[in-house]
Amino acid sequence: MLTKEQIVEAIGQMSVLELVDLIKAIEDKFGVQASAPIAVAAAMPTTAAPTEEKEEKTSFDVIVVSYPDNAKLNVLKVVRELTNMQLKEAKDFVESLPKPIKEGVSKEEAEQIKKKLEEVGAKVEIK
Repeated sequence: MLTKEQIVEAIGQMSVLELVDLIKAIEDKFGVQASAPIAVAAAMPTTAAPTEEKEEKTSFDVIVVSYPDNAKLNVLKVVRELTNMQLKEAKDFVESLPKPIKEGVSKEEAEQIKKKLEEVGAKVEIK
């Protein structure tokens, strides 16, 4: 009897056409119907490189996560400087973290924003 690992290895070496035939044979033998997501997932080779190359991310969100209590005023000043928010709006922003301060910016701009906020004690993430 074959082990599960041996079966998976054998399936991994099959072509897409052979895999389609195998799925059909399993459906006929056991009286089941493979759903499309299972058939598509089974057709994807696990050892081959992905067909899509990852695109380099060009748009980033800068999220202010937190700040120490003694840095609130300085963080508030930097938030106002970066966003041109009014005092009350900036205060509400700073008091409702974590929250994105800028969205869809370049990597360079995101790094500059992060640096300014971290200089005054804020914890910032770029996503």
